[in-house]
Amino acid sequence: MLSNRLDAEQFRKMIVAGANRLEANKKEVDELNVFPVPDGDTGTNMSLTVMSAAREVLKTEADAGIEAVAKALSSGALRGARGNSGVIVSQLFRGMYRGLKGTEEIDSAAFANAMRQGVETAYKAVMRPKEGTILTVARGMAEAAVDAAIEEEDLAELLKLVIERGEEVLEKTPDMLPVLKEAGVVDAGGKGLLYIYKGMYAALTDESEGLALMDASNKKEEPAEPKTPNQAQAAFDTESITFGYCTEFIVHCADAERHEEMLRTYLGSIGDSLVVVADDDLIKIHVHTNDPGLAIQKGLSIGYLSNMKIDNMRLQHQNLLVQETPSSQEAPVQEAPAEHKEYGFVAVSMGEGLTKILKELGVDQVITGGQTMNPSTEDVLNAIEKIDADHIFILPNNKNIILAAQQAAALIQDKEILVVQTRNVPQGITAMLNFAADFSAEENLKMMEEAILEVHTGMTTFAIRDTHLGEFEIHKDDILGMLDGELNVTGQDVEAVARDLIDHLLEMDKELFTVYYGEDVTPDSAQALADYIMEKMPEGEVEVHNGGQPLYHYIISAE
Repeated sequence: MLSNRLDAEQFRKMIVAGANRLEANKKEVDELNVFPVPDGDTGTNMSLTVMSAAREVLKTEADAGIEAVAKALSSGALRGARGNSGVIVSQLFRGMYRGLKGTEEIDSAAFANAMRQGVETAYKAVMRPKEGTILTVARGMAEAAVDAAIEEEDLAELLKLVIERGEEVLEKTPDMLPVLKEAGVVDAGGKGLLYIYKGMYAALTDESEGLALMDASNKKEEPAEPKTPNQAQAAFDTESITFGYCTEFIVHCADAERHEEMLRTYLGSIGDSLVVVADDDLIKIHVHTNDPGLAIQKGLSIGYLSNMKIDNMRLQHQNLLVQETPSSQEAPVQEAPAEHKEYGFVAVSMGEGLTKILKELGVDQVITGGQTMNPSTEDVLNAIEKIDADHIFILPNNKNIILAAQQAAALIQDKEILVVQTRNVPQGITAMLNFAADFSAEENLKMMEEAILEVHTGMTTFAIRDTHLGEFEIHKDDILGMLDGELNVTGQDVEAVARDLIDHLLEMDKELFTVYYGEDVTPDSAQALADYIMEKMPEGEVEVHNGGQPLYHYIISAE
């Protein structure tokens, strides 16, 4: 069928179909991760991101236009972004939204322009973009769209050509990244992106495609409503909420950036938890205030409003407390809300022991990473909002979370957010140990980032599939020894692989070793490993801690 112009409803179907197609094939994309370790889930991260975007799109009004749908696509992906691949997808959608502003119907030229702007935005978001990745595939597809739009009016045919070009580029990714060629796979992110577009194509060619989202097997995006108030909710009474109304809206106006600072200053004078983000001809507002009418009036003085939402937080909190467990149970002791302070800390962790250590070092909010250890931008934003501090440091503790942390930092306006580029928990611990409250935030950031460069980390885990990496022939369930993120040794015995890792760490002439043992390792085994280090390094210092981490038998740091 011909599909020369799309309305908002058809665009919605394309987005939902794209999300569903990726969700249905996410395991296949996961299998393409170069390293066969159990926490490298590109497909899962991308699917959670796109599902978040699709859910936001489905919340738009029935009569919403193309621009509103595209904005919801961008916003939903931005806040739901998980992992580097998810962040890049969110930026592709953000650029697509920019390209569709003011569009009432989508034709070939408009769609091609939106794809082109998406690629430009995504490349700018990545500090050192690599070719042979999802970015390369996205660029090839956008170039194909621009070329095809010159003569092809049917959007379905244009998408068919775009997908064909994407497949061609994807097959070439191993020639661009040697690590892909060694593993015998194509880029996982590029494969996931193709599934999104294949779903979009199906929405244009298959009338059975509807607006129902698949049920994701990972429910982390939509946690069940708690039956009882959590500790944070019960720690203070309803009247201690200073600003009672959570107020959100979008101001549509010309030259939005010119009004951004004025709005931020005014709204800051009547509330807190402020987010003001300007983008071309709209400004996104989030503020907690006692008079939402004043906030709305100020917005109306600039332009017209949409996506208005006002929640009475005192009423919400009171309703949560009403759901408390039986009246015979003694009420919790009331505690005062946390006092305002200069510095705050957010960290990502896995395992009760590691989390406990981070909290003892002063981390205010620990985000549990779970199996994939890839929290979303929204998770990071929620943690930041719970801390009443002028300067907040984020410790991602995983290289695949750094982009999401940076994206969250860019959305916060009323606090200074500093991302310390920690790539594992031992680096996060070292960063906290090198924080000094008497120094400025910028000085601390420099000291912390210099300190983590001296930390070398070995980890033992297991292979989830057969593959080939460089000189290593890997079989499912092999024990893998990772040194500073790179595969260093393989074997069949956890303790033997751990000792081989330690031998390599000892060559780095470090004085302090720390062994964090996982949930499936006994204290005696961990102590035996510590004794092995002491035999090899009698003048050094060795510490042993129960990290309780899943998937990784040992995390061993040397500094």
